[in-house]
Formats: sequence, structure tokens, C-alpha cells
Amino acid sequence: MDIAIKALAALAQETRLTIFRTLVQAGESGLPAGHLAKELNIPNATLSFHLKELTHAELVSARQESRFIYYSANFATMNALLGYLTENCCAGISYNSAEVCCDENNS
Repeated sequence: MDIAIKALAALAQETRLTIFRTLVQAGESGLPAGHLAKELNIPNATLSFHLKELTHAELVSARQESRFIYYSANFATMNALLGYLTENCCAGISYNSAEVCCDENNS
């Protein structure tokens, strides 16, 4: 429940939700911060703030390649959140969170 609360709080802001959706669409390879800033028309300082919040909520991870920092969606956390939210749906029928999206083993 703690992870769900942190993730939902982080996504409950328009800019962060837009950033996260863009990173989900980019897939596991992610995008460099500069590309995100340019594509979404977000100043670097503002982007950095929002990426920090998403990282803190474990929705985004960062890796350095050369002189660039790439950010990517954390699909494991996303799928866990979706699984948690749908855990008791469908009149109690068992639900497999791996069916939600982007199975880490099949990407």
C-alpha cells in the first residue's frame, strides 16, 4: 500500500503524468533528459524536479551513458501498482498482473 500511495501521489500532477506516459511509450531504453525537456517543452530545472519526484516514487529509474542521463519507466513498479489497484476486481476472479502491460521478460 505504501508504494501505491507514493506512486499515485507522484502521478497526481499533470506534468509528472505526462513525463511518465512519455517514458512508458519510449519503452525500456528510455529517453535522455534533454530530449524529454525539448519534446515536452519543460525547462530543465522543472523537469529535474519532476523526475526526482517520479524517481522517489520508484516509477522512474535513471542511468548514465557517457555524458547523458537516460530516464526510463520502471515497468515492474507500474505493473505492481496496476495489480494492486485491480487486485479485487472482476467479482473476485483471480487477476494476473503480468497481463497488464510490458511484461519485463517479454519486452
